[in-house]
Amino acid sequence: MLWITLMLLILVCFSTSQAADYCEDVIRDCQQHPTNWTRCYEDRIAICRPRSRLFQGFFRQRVNSSQETEASPTNKHRVQIPSSALQKSRGPASEEEVLVVATVINSTYFQQSPPLRKERRLLPLQPMVNFGTVLGGLVLVVRAGNCPVRNLTQPIKLFFSHDKMVGKGTCMFWQVSEDASGAGQWSADGCITSNTGAEFICSCNHLSFFAVLVNPDISVDERNVVNLDYITYVGSSLSVLFAFIGFFIYVGLQRLRPEKAIGIHLQLTVALFCLHLGFLLCSFWVLLLNETEDSWVCRGLGLFLHWSLLATFTWLALEGFHLYLLLIRVFNIYVRKYLLKLSLVGWGLPTLVAVVCGILGVYGKYDLEYKDSNNHTSRSHICWLSSGFAQRRAVGYVTVAFLCLVTLYNSCMLVLVVFKLWKIRGGQRGYENSSDWKKMMKEKGPRLWKDCATVLSLSWVLGLPWGVASTTYLEVSLPGIYIFTILNSLQGVFMFLWSLALSCKSRSGSNSSVNDPSSQKMMTTSFKN
Repeated sequence: MLWITLMLLILVCFSTSQAADYCEDVIRDCQQHPTNWTRCYEDRIAICRPRSRLFQGFFRQRVNSSQETEASPTNKHRVQIPSSALQKSRGPASEEEVLVVATVINSTYFQQSPPLRKERRLLPLQPMVNFGTVLGGLVLVVRAGNCPVRNLTQPIKLFFSHDKMVGKGTCMFWQVSEDASGAGQWSADGCITSNTGAEFICSCNHLSFFAVLVNPDISVDERNVVNLDYITYVGSSLSVLFAFIGFFIYVGLQRLRPEKAIGIHLQLTVALFCLHLGFLLCSFWVLLLNETEDSWVCRGLGLFLHWSLLATFTWLALEGFHLYLLLIRVFNIYVRKYLLKLSLVGWGLPTLVAVVCGILGVYGKYDLEYKDSNNHTSRSHICWLSSGFAQRRAVGYVTVAFLCLVTLYNSCMLVLVVFKLWKIRGGQRGYENSSDWKKMMKEKGPRLWKDCATVLSLSWVLGLPWGVASTTYLEVSLPGIYIFTILNSLQGVFMFLWSLALSCKSRSGSNSSVNDPSSQKMMTTSFKN
């Protein structure tokens, strides 16, 4: 009886272990240990057994290590492994055959932790970009031998076929993060991508979990990084210079015509001056001194940059609010000490937020990552939100959310401006004879251009070029990043041009008001107590 009991226990344990070794159950079992589930999966697929002969997407075979091997787990996934890689996978063993396993798994099992390179989105003059989606939703896993295969001189080739038109793609492998979360990120290190139109060919110098990411995060390589840096630094320097000049022009206009709109333009110009000056100081401080740790100067510069960025957004919102009062409320409202109250909001709110963040220790040296010409990861630094602060991303996202709200509100205000112009033009069509009608047609072209120039100028004053940043949550191209950088690094120049337009309009006197009252109203944007 004892022997029968022991045999039953052995059979139960054996059947349980065999059930756990079914290939269909490996991914589920390894997911229960997320600290290093990819290593668990690689080990288990070498010894698991398919529950059914109809099990698809799985290739396992012992092959001769002296010959190139090809494995095709599916009709859309194929891998060619050179003999040098197979021999390296043997390690010190002298056996001629090695085990090769190739399979595909669903990409939803890969919990992505954002890489440092994506953190670039939190910078004030850089956009956010979309990381992309896995082609077909499948990840190709390749395993050979018993030893890790890395730094191959003769790369392996992976083929990902597609039967429809797709965007551009990049070959990447899954890199597990160093923490115990089990998460990771997609990396292109060691892989070169080529596209024949019918399939993506990945040439990689190692074995791992591979996928093709379609419409991936823009690969801002070393050359593009240098170009964008030059554009940003030159544009910001011009903005500092012309914003400084525009400040004195607005001061002169304020003395000639004490209008509230000019006062708001003046405050916005000061905020833009501080923003671009702060950006240059934060960039060059770390670049020149090459500090390895946060200093009180870098923390102070990071606070100043964040404060000036918030102040710029706030004054852009107040520009839209003032335009709302002019267009909707007009003479139906009276606000005592109107400009003073706007100044308390425009400067007080950013100061309050920056002080709170400074007390919490948000600011310091921020690390950026990008790919150099050899496809290696390089780093640069700036005084901004400290990389060592755990809630850095939350502060950055709140800042971006504030920008999106301001852009949305000011876009609505610009639509109201266009509607008002159209309504005013429609009310001026009551002509009594043909001569008036001919005169109207003759003036229609110049008026149209003048209205377009007015609306375009107001879009700069309302900060709508910042709205390009919101589109980078979606698919964005490298030219889009260049456009964003150029437009926003030159905002100080645009405010200077607006001051010149107002100055020229002021010199034209009352004749401009008689000839074109609607455009004059849009240009002066006066709101008096």
